Amino acid sequence: MIGQTTILEKSAKAGAAITAYTIAKYGADDDTLIPATASTESLIGVFQHNQDSGKEVRVMLLGISRVKAGGNITRGDFLTSDANGKAVAIGAVAGTNYNSIGRALASGVADDIIPVLLSPSRPQG
Repeated sequence: MIGQTTILEKSAKAGAAITAYTIAKYGADDDTLIPATASTESLIGVFQHNQDSGKEVRVMLLGISRVKAGGNITRGDFLTSDANGKAVAIGAVAGTNYNSIGRALASGVADDIIPVLLSPSRPQG
């Protein structure tokens, strides 16, 4: 399996309990990040370890990270967040009002940890 390659990482305050390899979004202020809960949110990166609320947590912003799958993913799929901060293929999301966290570099099923090329964006659709 493809390993991790960090290009850019940030430390932030966890605004909630964090599970490793779930997708991060902005929290209540500039220094706080929380788990994503929808594909329409501003997705910023992937949490790199478990952490308790209020403690410092590392988030990979760019590079090749591991991410926890929330369903069936095929390598090459563009990924977004489900309600639990897990990665799902954009094709599995209804509508066009979504954000992408990056592109899957391997296939997987629910709860697998797979590599993702991080490139947070809002595709035009």
